[in-house]
Parts: sequence; C-alpha cells; structure tokens
Amino acid sequence: MRIGIDLGGTKTEVIALANDGKQLFRHRLPTPKNDYQQTIGTIVELVRLAEEATGEKGTVGIGIPGSISPYTRVVKNANSTWLNGQPFDKDLCDALQREVRLANDANCLAVSEAIDGAAAGAAMVFAVIIGTGCGAGVAINGRSLIGGNGTAGEWGHNPLPWMDEDELRFREEVPCYCGKQGCIETFISGTGFGTDYHRLSGKSLKGNEIMHLVDQQDPVAELAIARYEMRLAKSLAHIVNILDPDVIVLGGGMSNNERLYKTVPQLVKPWVFGGEFETPIRKAVHGDSSGVRGAAWLWPLEK
Repeated sequence: MRIGIDLGGTKTEVIALANDGKQLFRHRLPTPKNDYQQTIGTIVELVRLAEEATGEKGTVGIGIPGSISPYTRVVKNANSTWLNGQPFDKDLCDALQREVRLANDANCLAVSEAIDGAAAGAAMVFAVIIGTGCGAGVAINGRSLIGGNGTAGEWGHNPLPWMDEDELRFREEVPCYCGKQGCIETFISGTGFGTDYHRLSGKSLKGNEIMHLVDQQDPVAELAIARYEMRLAKSLAHIVNILDPDVIVLGGGMSNNERLYKTVPQLVKPWVFGGEFETPIRKAVHGDSSGVRGAAWLWPLEK
C-alpha cells in the first residue's frame, strides 16, 4: 500500500492506494497554519487513520509547497512559510519511524498524471498548476525530477517572455512575492488573471466570475482571457524550447477553462523555435486529487 499526503495551505489530505492505483482511503484535516510541530502531528495522525482504516502499513510520500535544499537539507521556497528552514523530511522520518519521500506539490501532479492520468506512459511530462499561484513540475519515466539545486520545474519564477508594452507596464505595477518583477506567476496564475481584469475594468472579480462574463460575450472579459491565453502560450513555448516534453498537463483552477485546450496550442506555435508544435496540452485527469495521488506514487512500482 502507498500512502500519499498533500500538505496544502488550508487543508492536509491523505490517500491510500493499492498497487493498481485503486483508492482505499481518503481523508482531510485542516492545516495547522504557523505551527510546525502541529503540522508534523497532523501528518502522523493522517497516516495512522489510513493504516487503521485499511489494516495495512504503507510507504509514505508527501507533496509540499516548496522543496528540500540538497545542500542544507531544510525546506526552502515554501509559501507555507513556517516550513522554511526546517529539516522537514528528517523530522517526519523520526515521527513516523520509517523513510519518507518528499517532493514539490507540482512535481507530485506531474508524477500522478504520468503514472495513470492525462499523460499515462509518456516519457517526459511537464505539469502546470495554475491556481492561486503558479507552479510546475517535471516527471521523467514516471519519476519526479528534482534537479541538482532542488528547483527543477520552478517555471513560474522566470520572467514572462517576449513582453509587449502593456506587459512591461504590468511588470512594473505587479511585483511578485519572491521579490522580483515580471514573473510568469504574476501573469498566468488565477490571481494574475483577476489582477489583469481589474486593470482593464476597475472591477475585482474571481476567475469563474470573469469566465461567466466571457460566456455572455462581455468585451472586457474576452480581452482579459485572450491576453491570458497568449501569455500562457508564450510561457509554454519557453518550456518547449528547453525541455520539449511529450505531454503538457494543466491543473489548478484555471485549468477548468475548457477553451484553453482549443486556443493555446495554436498560440504556442509562433513562439516555438522552428514553429512546429503538436505536443498535446491536456487537463489533469485526477483534478484536485492529482497532488495527493502523486505523493503516494513517489514510491513507484519496482520493475
């Protein structure tokens, strides 16, 4: 049995999977914000509940909103800031009395979709989370690519490529929380989509509310989503020029906009070196379960 944990900003979720990927148990508890020891305690409790419910002991994989530094062995880049600077994997191993595998939550999405999701069987998968923030992960042959510095897949904190005049203004007006300007995350996260609509209309609306206006043929909302699609396309073209993945998978709230899968593939082509782009862009099959499933699959089937 494989146990996966998805440590989110508001909830922490556990899943238990059989060898064939069948879900055996799933449960959520609130994430104890700003309390490191209680975060560990919550994970221990979720593992206990999973093993009690199934009557089996399992391997444990955990997706976190950050990564473990290969140099200091502590968490870095986590927007759940109470994790930063902590030897989280070591402390969890001690608390659970077994080896624990950790990966960035976007890497877990990539692994999940590569194993039995939208990119099942693909050799190289690039998976994007476009929600409140913007993260990405890479899976090669069903395994998470961490990178030598522990930052593989941190696509959202590269600058938006080929900026036009308005995007240059956006860069000046909307700094990223990381301290830099012009990050892809500020443009193509759900938050960035809402920010751009506010710049165009003066109104503050959620992404689904803006898309409702798009359906009603509101011209300002249509302009906002068209700009979003072009920015996403340019950003993905960068990845194609560097990694050229076999499949691109989209997850997170913005991935639920079905028109992206019609418009973005054609918009990517002019920005790719040579102009050729037939890579499938697919919606994550497992939806908001992908992160927790991918965490479980950090322990792959042995071949």
